[in-house]
Amino acid sequence: MLLKEYRICMPLTVEEYRIGQLYMISKHSHEQSDRGEGVEVVQNEPYEDPAHGQGQFTEKRVYLNSKLPSWARAVVPKIFYVTEKAWNYYPYTITEYTCSFLPKFSIHIETKYEDNKGCNDNIFDTELKDNEREVCFVDIAYDEIPERYYKESEDLRYFKSEKTSRGMLQEGWRDTQDPIMCSYKLVTVKFEVWGLQTRVEQFVHKVVRDVLLLGHRQAFAWVDEWIDMTLDDVRNYESQMHEKTNIKVCQEQQEQSTTNPSSLADIEIHDRAST
Repeated sequence: MLLKEYRICMPLTVEEYRIGQLYMISKHSHEQSDRGEGVEVVQNEPYEDPAHGQGQFTEKRVYLNSKLPSWARAVVPKIFYVTEKAWNYYPYTITEYTCSFLPKFSIHIETKYEDNKGCNDNIFDTELKDNEREVCFVDIAYDEIPERYYKESEDLRYFKSEKTSRGMLQEGWRDTQDPIMCSYKLVTVKFEVWGLQTRVEQFVHKVVRDVLLLGHRQAFAWVDEWIDMTLDDVRNYESQMHEKTNIKVCQEQQEQSTTNPSSLADIEIHDRAST
């Protein structure tokens, strides 16, 4: 098990990011869905928890074979997916990732949002108990992003919002920015397979960090698109984008199944075995 706490600050308030988060996830999922890979939304509905109150439950399938390193692609089926389950009780969320093909693999993410610059060292005291964790600050403006994800329009060193007048983010911006908020994410990665555990867990954390960096960059880079939305507006947008993304992913999955029938058969076998 490898445990890390990520802290990602943004020039927003927690209340603003409630809308921005939903907008970013929907648009990002649609953009990243290509060639039969991406995010298929299976379930998205209100959910009530005795402890956390009213929230939203979402289940997705994340298809990502081509994004795996070569050593991992060699041992997985041609088409496979990771199941994402998320419980959003904003400003507290829980997200879990599992894979039927890899029953000993899981990712657990607990997120809390606060209006500060990432200075709360005790935010996960209850969840951590006696577990040690590494704290990693992620700078949405100055941390290096994988080249394939870079877009000049999303470079926050040069982006300035027309509607909020926030940006361009200078070196040390977290010390002077107002407003400012922080996403605190406690990420637990488990891959309990002897000989591969350390390698896989470290790789997964690298992927998680890249995804967090890209998503939070985009949330602010797209701020002028969502800042005037209400919660109802963004839920409608979310529903529309889920439908478009599902059509996009499922059509391409069907095309691939025609050309690669054995791959789907492999998946069905693994799914039945896991069940």
